[in-house]
Amino acid sequence: MAKTTFDTNPVLLQTLLNTCEEGKLQLPDFQRSWVWEEERIMSLIASVSRGFPMGALMSLKSKIDTGVVFAYRPIEGAPVSAQTKPEQLLLDGQQRMTSLYQSCMRRQVVATITAKKRLVKRWFYIDMTKALNNEADRESAIFAVPEDRKLKENFDKDVVLDLSTPALEFEHLMFPLNRVFSTDEWMQGFWKFWNAKGEDKIGLFFRFQNEVLKNFTEYQVPVIALGADTSHEAVCLVFEKVNTGGKALDAFELLTAMYAAQGHKLRDDWLGDEKSDDPDCKLGTQKRLAAYGRAAGQVHGVLANVAATDFLQAIALLHTKEVRLAAIADPSKKENDWPAVRATRQSLLDLPLAAYKKHRKAVHLGFERAARFLRQQQIHRIKDIPYQTQLVPLAAIFAEIADKADHTANNEKIARWYWCGVFGELYGSAVESRFAKDIVEVPAWLDGALTPSTVLDGVLRSDRLLTMRSRLSAAYKGLQALLLRQGAIDFRSGQAFDQAVFFDDDVDIHHIFPQDWCGKQSPKIPPSIYDSVINKTPLGYRTNRIIGGVAPSIYLSKLEAGRLGPKGQIVEPPIAKGTLATYLQTHCIPVNELYADDFIGFMNARQQLLLDLVVSVTENATPASTIAADEGEELPLAIAHDSGLELSESE
Repeated sequence: MAKTTFDTNPVLLQTLLNTCEEGKLQLPDFQRSWVWEEERIMSLIASVSRGFPMGALMSLKSKIDTGVVFAYRPIEGAPVSAQTKPEQLLLDGQQRMTSLYQSCMRRQVVATITAKKRLVKRWFYIDMTKALNNEADRESAIFAVPEDRKLKENFDKDVVLDLSTPALEFEHLMFPLNRVFSTDEWMQGFWKFWNAKGEDKIGLFFRFQNEVLKNFTEYQVPVIALGADTSHEAVCLVFEKVNTGGKALDAFELLTAMYAAQGHKLRDDWLGDEKSDDPDCKLGTQKRLAAYGRAAGQVHGVLANVAATDFLQAIALLHTKEVRLAAIADPSKKENDWPAVRATRQSLLDLPLAAYKKHRKAVHLGFERAARFLRQQQIHRIKDIPYQTQLVPLAAIFAEIADKADHTANNEKIARWYWCGVFGELYGSAVESRFAKDIVEVPAWLDGALTPSTVLDGVLRSDRLLTMRSRLSAAYKGLQALLLRQGAIDFRSGQAFDQAVFFDDDVDIHHIFPQDWCGKQSPKIPPSIYDSVINKTPLGYRTNRIIGGVAPSIYLSKLEAGRLGPKGQIVEPPIAKGTLATYLQTHCIPVNELYADDFIGFMNARQQLLLDLVVSVTENATPASTIAADEGEELPLAIAHDSGLELSESE
């Protein structure tokens, strides 16, 4: 990253507020709206009134002559023409500057919020008597009144302070804050009011002016001004660092401001534009993806968690690959000059508007193809997606190959790549470099090139199944999807879990040897063993209720016998033992061990069956269990031995 240049200078508060008024200092469009509470505004005013520091501001010098890089908007309430180009953009200090501008400069009521987030309108005042009392807390001298300038009590029935006219302000010695930088007119009215009453209050006013108002007019604010050549990435990083109290700025918001300066509304593309005549534009990409492919009764489809940055990353992959290929084809460029394929934040910030427009439709269709692909793999819910991150290269690949994805051979290869990524657990961290490899290697592989890195790296360790207990694990989710994909049949109904049955029967992951049964054995089987994915499988909720907490031999007998209702009607039809055995085998369940309540034999046998299932989709042989546990992690086999269980390795 290039070195960032900046200046640090103290600037008079009044000068800063005047630059806001004139439009010389404005906000970049990625700044969020002003939302400060009235209590925070009063606290800030109290600090300034005593000359206490309020912290530095940070601005970005604007490239007025060469074209403004970011879209901009004035400080809220400033009477600035849309044609007025700023000299600087305020990166840090929006809330403070807007609060002071609205309360100290404007002659209009301030729209703010209460501590309970209720919208209110307020005028701000300084109680002159309290402000001059050195024993009093300065914050007690700063207060706000409603739009009609009347403070009321008893459910607004009793007026306890009326400041609705200048004369009432003079009488109660309440100075309106929006006069701090132009006191002459108010002071003359104040002097005439008290002179007519025969009282001399001008001395009090001069003391108030010297001890309080002077702090406003002489107040200096340190301003760190970044140079106009500051990179987009540096602006993004700086903004995140200085705005720790708010939501972090992501590349989408920064890119939105950059595109807006070129006349394109990226936010409308993503969130939708209700004024648009085009139904797709009215809804927006985010909602269209969220709604795509959802099953009956689902609120959202599997794409509901696709973020704007995910969408832009897929576009960046296509664009940077295109740029790299063009460089490779240019005989004047050497290999060292070929740009990298990237999906980093910097690549998003460098994404030209023309490239975004070129690829956005293809990427949208790529995500829709990704949703169809997930359903083919029997992944129907957001929470069942192994890696949300893997959707980015998946969509980019589908966007590039387009209709070639419909060819069976290509679809099978993509499925292999996908499952290798899942069971190799390759998309948990440092994913951008893998994205770049995927978009280069997978499409080439479909055309006969070498096997992609993700496929070669996608190997599941055999001992990993024993340590896999969390349903948040990608490989854990992947195993359950594979069982459905290979045709798992519900124990009770004998129905395959297609999409309709999946949602109608509320299919979820449940224990095969029930937790209650495991806890009642002597010695007890610990959760570290029975919670392993080896002892779990997808089942409908009614089937899981029949299983309950009893031994497998008991619930299997119940399934075989069926169940009659109170009037002798068949509620659950009986299931022949051979048929039930067939159902169990579709779940990679060793039938004999389950009927015999042989937990040890079951775990060893099913571990191997599940490993074989993984190998069937990754085509990568599973290495033997010779790898020790990670540091600080207790081996499940050791736990089993400590518990008195004789659980041996099957490999």
